[in-house]
Amino acid sequence: MTDSLMYEEEMFVLLVPGQEEEILSVAELLDRLKAVLRDRQAELPRDVAKFTTLEDQAQYLLNTACEFLLAPGQTLQWYAIRLEK
Repeated sequence: MTDSLMYEEEMFVLLVPGQEEEILSVAELLDRLKAVLRDRQAELPRDVAKFTTLEDQAQYLLNTACEFLLAPGQTLQWYAIRLEK
């Protein structure tokens, strides 16, 4: 079985409610996810909370999801993109 195309992508679009979309590298997206998770450790979903470090939590989200609930009605979303050369 081949790896998902998502893992071949190097860039992501990040959608934050009330802000313009951003194009981020994998490292930049992981940093943003860690910043969001840092402030929400007491209210993490069970599947994310099982990881003890911010790095592992952010990597898990990157590998398994494309959104994270910030507040009721507000969702952080990210999608792998391919930039044309």
